[in-house]
Amino acid sequence: MSQGIVNKNTIKKGKMESDSKQSEILPSQYGCDILLEKTKLEDTKDKTFPLDAYLVWYVYEGKEYLDLCRASKQVNIFDMYYDKYGPGALQKIKYGYGTISPRSWGYKTPEKKKKR
Repeated sequence: MSQGIVNKNTIKKGKMESDSKQSEILPSQYGCDILLEKTKLEDTKDKTFPLDAYLVWYVYEGKEYLDLCRASKQVNIFDMYYDKYGPGALQKIKYGYGTISPRSWGYKTPEKKKKR
């Protein structure tokens, strides 16, 4: 997933290269789904989120951010944030406050047809 070799041109170009790199990384490639991005802790305490949602703290350009991310394994979240923001950006990953089963989260019941 990560390339391992850092190109010297990537480091010299700085922000412009990192922004284009971020747009290439999709959460679906890692089996992740970002529910809330760059949010507050109070917003993540909603119990209607799924059980498999994780709180992810990371640092980007000197600011600390919090995301609520859904994945089957924490390693998938780690890989995504490592590839997106680089080494040292990811601070911690903790379980979220959701209580809904991952199977039924987001499920909408079909509308009932009217009887004649």
